[in-house]
Amino acid sequence: MNNWDDADEPWESWYDVGQICTNGHVVNWASKRWPQHNQARCSLCGAETTTVCVFCKHEIRGEYHVYNLSRLDGWTEPVPAYCRGCGAPHQWTKARLDAALELATEVISFTPEERAELAKSLPDLVADTPKTTLAAGRFKRLMIKAGAEAAAAFRRILVDVVSEAAKKTIWP
Repeated sequence: MNNWDDADEPWESWYDVGQICTNGHVVNWASKRWPQHNQARCSLCGAETTTVCVFCKHEIRGEYHVYNLSRLDGWTEPVPAYCRGCGAPHQWTKARLDAALELATEVISFTPEERAELAKSLPDLVADTPKTTLAAGRFKRLMIKAGAEAAAAFRRILVDVVSEAAKKTIWP
């Protein structure tokens, strides 16, 4: 469903398609309803924008439209970390996980075992799984060892993709 005229019933509601850049910045939560706001490139970072999963081409879920109701405060959903169609991490999620792993290699206080432990924990920080609390505890312990500067860098990289459950444990 692309616009109000396409609705089968006048009271029907529908999800629009979100347009997000490959770095995870929202360009337009309502790319079908408000196509005049679409952009080929992100105005924040210059990266290309997309409305679909790079792997399966499933549309990125955008704003929820309810007939005859306007949102004055704007759409505030978090940017999705994973595709609803195939379950793969979106480009921005993968880029942040890769950046966190690369940063881990530069933290000289980490042993190879601790780097492996961090790598194993990262996917459970992004997705809300039964292991999220355990992964968040491991991550928090490793950040103490890494030091304040490295912990702040990890936070800047991961804060936008870490699940809410993990955020509450790591950064209360």
